[in-house]
Amino acid sequence: MKQSYIYFLLVTSVCFAQLTPPTELQSYYSNVDFSLSGTPLYNNLATETIAKHTTFLAYTDRHDYLYDADEDLSNPSNVILIYSGESRYWEEYLSGNNSYMPQTFNTEHVYPQSLIGSTAEGDLHHLRSCDISINSSRANKPFANGSGSYSDLGSSWYPGDEWKGDVARMIMYLNLRYAEPFDEVGSLSLFLQWNVEDPVSPFEDHRNKVISAAQGNRNPFIDNPYLATVIWGGTLAENRWNTLSTNDFTDSDFKIYPNPTSENYFNIKTNQSLKVEIFDILGKSILKTQVDSNNSKIDINRLTKGIYLVKLISDKGSVTKKLIKQ
Repeated sequence: MKQSYIYFLLVTSVCFAQLTPPTELQSYYSNVDFSLSGTPLYNNLATETIAKHTTFLAYTDRHDYLYDADEDLSNPSNVILIYSGESRYWEEYLSGNNSYMPQTFNTEHVYPQSLIGSTAEGDLHHLRSCDISINSSRANKPFANGSGSYSDLGSSWYPGDEWKGDVARMIMYLNLRYAEPFDEVGSLSLFLQWNVEDPVSPFEDHRNKVISAAQGNRNPFIDNPYLATVIWGGTLAENRWNTLSTNDFTDSDFKIYPNPTSENYFNIKTNQSLKVEIFDILGKSILKTQVDSNNSKIDINRLTKGIYLVKLISDKGSVTKKLIKQ
């Protein structure tokens, strides 16, 4: 049995924001005491994550679930490949039982298969569709800092600006669920940094939902990256549970229209000043602006057709809405 690898940078005098899961997650997290922090919260959350893992999938079972989890939200017939971000037809997966040709991608263990126990081998939370050659280049190299797109750094691997947060939250999950150590694949301080710098994307949320339905448990660091801060300390990550729901705004506060839009713009009806940030499906911030009652038109001429997330921020909090450009 592995030793328990838990690392704490936590400063005990820090006061953390109140953690209350949104309505749709309250039943799932009903046994977790979010008034705790540090080691007690880690242990409480780990116990619940293990208990909720009710279906143990063999590695060979991944073909039944992984391509739904990795679905391209703009094209359901395709999957999104980690590191490269490419969209490929889902049937191009490598398998001796797959008659489709060509076969261009296989399965990446973000926490390398050679370093994990057999129980974690089939856990979908760290399995990703990946280009065959890129998967081979990454091998079992630990992660290290870099910039821009994915990079082979020789003895280490940089996943890319748009994937480093995804990687960090997968590794944190493996530590919480299986006590897999951070130092075999990088460092806790590095993953805490990436968790802050690369926020959760709609793609990650989709994966979390599909995988939860398949094996029973969720990755809590996708549900709320701020949990990592409360457990291990470091720079404050986004607290996704410290936001307003749509119901906290009234129809007179804001409205996005037209939506879907076939134009190169959309409008936000609002009676107050709002900061606006638009993200693509992988969570990359692509536009930041402000609107008010006199200036509510958002130019999206440079956005291609697809699904986007529009985050509206006021002095009351924030809310995120889906926008479809046709």
